[in-house]
Amino acid sequence: MVAAESISDGIIVNTFEELELEYVKEFKKIKSGKVWCIGPVSACNKSESEKAARGKNVSLEQNQCIKWLDLQEPNSVVYASLGSICGLTCSQLVELGLGLEASNRPFLWVLRGGEKSKELEKWIEEEKFEERIQGRGFLIKGWSPQILVLSHPSVGAFLTHCGWNSTLEGCCSGLPIITCPLFAEQFINEKLITHVLGTGVSVGVKAAVAWGMEEKSGLVMKREGVKNAIETIFNEGVEGEDRRRKAKEIAKMAKRALEEGGSSYINIEALIHDIMQQSLSSVEASS
Repeated sequence: MVAAESISDGIIVNTFEELELEYVKEFKKIKSGKVWCIGPVSACNKSESEKAARGKNVSLEQNQCIKWLDLQEPNSVVYASLGSICGLTCSQLVELGLGLEASNRPFLWVLRGGEKSKELEKWIEEEKFEERIQGRGFLIKGWSPQILVLSHPSVGAFLTHCGWNSTLEGCCSGLPIITCPLFAEQFINEKLITHVLGTGVSVGVKAAVAWGMEEKSGLVMKREGVKNAIETIFNEGVEGEDRRRKAKEIAKMAKRALEEGGSSYINIEALIHDIMQQSLSSVEASS
């Protein structure tokens, strides 16, 4: 990536300037101004059918999770998804499930495929987990229509691994975020959410899960941390209200950024202009 940056003429970023203003300013200094923040790109999906099909062609009728969400109270559900690449062992995922259960909050939990998922499904069956959470919890096994779920009025918080796409989608949804980073830049994204934007609460993961060393990592996440983070995020006191207010303000900024005259709209125009100028220069140089 460093090598690619060194020979590139500029960098296109899936973010919007208002979200990371000071960082964008400094980055533009390094790159001589050729940084175009054109996000959030997920906001290009406007209709419910587009949101449902984002990443996979699935009809609204097939989304049983949406029907379940329709039955829940407004702003009451925790949506938990740790991304498409999850470095947690079965025992860690069990801790997450038990933390969700202990919170006494309705929750929608996405379980990814693979060998770890098979182990987890075995635990779910043996412990009768789905029976225990019946009516209050819903398990999605495989792909989830995340944009559609996050925009549903019943969802009140997003528990995420803090991958950038999910981080940005959470910010654009106007939801407070429960952070559960696993590796790489996810810990930096967590700091942005909890310390800079002030819209999130951490489950307390302190160390990254080393790729291929998951079994030796031990319990980096505990059920008590998950339970406490959920209780804190739904707190109705001053801090909880402040988090929710900030989250809604950020969602409004994201929407404005893509509107005519907004920062991302202007950056897209500038990017197109730059490409056209370079194409013109190439034609003139070759003639």
